[in-house]
Amino acid sequence: MQNRRLFIASLSRIAAATAMLAAGAQAYAADTIKVGILHSLSGTMAISETSLKDVALMTIDEINARGGVLGKKLEAVVVDPASNWPLFAEKARGLIAQDKVSVVFGCWTSVSRKSVLPVFKELNSLLFYPVQYEGEELEKNVFYTGAAPNQQAIPALEYLMSKEGGGAKRFVLLGTDYVYPRTTNKILRAYLKSKGVKDSDIDEVYTPFGHSDYQTIVANIKKFSAGGKTAVISTINGDSNVPFYKELGNAGLKATDVPVVAFSVGEEELRGVDTKPLLGHLAAWNYFESVKNPVNTEFIKKWKAYAVAKKLPNANTVVTNDPMEATYVGIHMWAQAVEKAKSTDTDKVIAAMAGQTFKAPSGFTLTMDPTNHHLHKPVFIGEIRPDGQFSVVWKTPGPVRANPWSPYIPGNEGKQKL
Repeated sequence: MQNRRLFIASLSRIAAATAMLAAGAQAYAADTIKVGILHSLSGTMAISETSLKDVALMTIDEINARGGVLGKKLEAVVVDPASNWPLFAEKARGLIAQDKVSVVFGCWTSVSRKSVLPVFKELNSLLFYPVQYEGEELEKNVFYTGAAPNQQAIPALEYLMSKEGGGAKRFVLLGTDYVYPRTTNKILRAYLKSKGVKDSDIDEVYTPFGHSDYQTIVANIKKFSAGGKTAVISTINGDSNVPFYKELGNAGLKATDVPVVAFSVGEEELRGVDTKPLLGHLAAWNYFESVKNPVNTEFIKKWKAYAVAKKLPNANTVVTNDPMEATYVGIHMWAQAVEKAKSTDTDKVIAAMAGQTFKAPSGFTLTMDPTNHHLHKPVFIGEIRPDGQFSVVWKTPGPVRANPWSPYIPGNEGKQKL
């Protein structure tokens, strides 16, 4: 009997201690604001997305060092959707419904964004999407901190057709086979047609994700270029960029012969490539690491110090790029909006996001448009340098308002507002 009483008393003490621990854990959870990070850390898109996860964590640390948001620390919940598009939706649902995050920063490809959209709408949560995309979308539950086509693709084409950009007359539209390249190229084809370019002077080619053999495609580009001054517009995404650029070098296709302008290749992707054969090829973005201004100098310094402190792979050679800047700006703007709304409630934060501004590493103060959930952004066109950085050869005088519904797609009139 004595043993039984002791056993019951012991059980009671364990139960009480467990309850106290649970209460403490709940109190700790209540003292933090959870934010989700939804980027591919494995698979074909890891080459591009891993650094976005890391820069998001750096930004969260930076905000926490300043006291957090609403007096609470931000707590990151990181998941790996592994370049698997249906898995993005599953992971997004887990972050919102189980982990109870207040916001998600994530996705790169448009197919991953399209995959998670129904989840964010159903659960009325917020996604900050940091990568240039095809437009033709405007969702209440998404803030787009990357470029719409008129902030990247159209200016790049205008530059290639200009005298200073080489005066191209023929165009190869080369992309990975999914919604972003196909929709962007639909817009670019319509734009070229409006400028009098014939269909016979446009070649459109697609390859699957993870494609690695570009020998035939590059040989065909060479043949096509015999018919007049040719430029390539590349919407290749992920690790396929490495073999594509290697093949350009192997084939001796120089920028002076056939310039390639890329919309998904930046400093990060060029880390794995010998850039000597690529000199003079182009990329169009809204930020380059090479732009000189005090905000960017500080951003680069913080990132390099963070990479070393956290022992990131190849920490001594880390670079910054456009989607990293867009991630950084997006997280800071969300934090500002939460402070303004005095709440993490989705609808209150959406209202508070309108007109938010942030002094960005691009050297400009960026504004969140009050009506269309897109940032006003500057546009830069850069040439690849031997060190894998870019020299800016053209830029807009200031930030450009996003036009998510392209005027080159019939039926888009009057669709600009949310």
